[in-house]
Amino acid sequence: MLQILFLAVVQGIAEFLPISSSGHLVVLGALTGKLSESPTLEIILHAGTLGSILVIYWRRILDLLFSDRRVIGMMVVGTIPAVIVGLTIKKNFEWLMRSPLLAGCMLVVTGIFLILLGRLRPRDGEYQKMSLISAFGVGCFQAFAILPGISRSGSTILGARLLGMKNEDSVTFSFLLAIPAICGAVVLELKDFIEAGQPNSAMPIEPNELVFSPTVLAVGAVVSFLVGIVALKWLIGWSRLDRLHWFAWWCIPAGIATMACVLGGAVSPW
Repeated sequence: MLQILFLAVVQGIAEFLPISSSGHLVVLGALTGKLSESPTLEIILHAGTLGSILVIYWRRILDLLFSDRRVIGMMVVGTIPAVIVGLTIKKNFEWLMRSPLLAGCMLVVTGIFLILLGRLRPRDGEYQKMSLISAFGVGCFQAFAILPGISRSGSTILGARLLGMKNEDSVTFSFLLAIPAICGAVVLELKDFIEAGQPNSAMPIEPNELVFSPTVLAVGAVVSFLVGIVALKWLIGWSRLDRLHWFAWWCIPAGIATMACVLGGAVSPW
């Protein structure tokens, strides 16, 4: 329970703050016996953070259905790169997604992205007026963030800012784009879970198989949901103050420390 609570807090914070939830969970997985690689747990924690987005952006989501329907098309176009890259990696290079060494390297890259973000001049573009080509461009940044250690929020916000969007609109479009991305990730995890034929169970950890009770899973979902709301509000506030580059001071040292642990033999590279 304590480990799952800890992972739920990490997921809720890192899913939204630009520090990469996937990178942190990969590193923590290497340190906690691969608990964080449980398909069941991934589904539950992702569902919790998806709920956070729906709560914070429910008005914008209603606008998509009634007045901003053009944005739905931009979301579809922006999701295409992640679908192509994600399915390709899952089919041919899934081992990459569990590599602490890659996660450490990419955390440093995320830090560099954030430093670049902090040096950009203010933009004034609105996401509702963005072209489909620009939406596809932001989607390419999201596709790059499939790699563990690359922050999805940091990467897509940087992409949107480079393409002319102002701070608040870049954050809004980033998290609207996260809805189909997270839903897709949950669907893929559910598919693997069903095919494995192991209901209410985690990926086997030699030589025994972990089994999570519904109560433990429910607690994990609620914690990731509540922490996610706080983290998302934090991100929105700091974006308005143009402080997101401050998170580089976490990502770069964390990435360097991870690489040092792997290369020093304290953590397996795979």
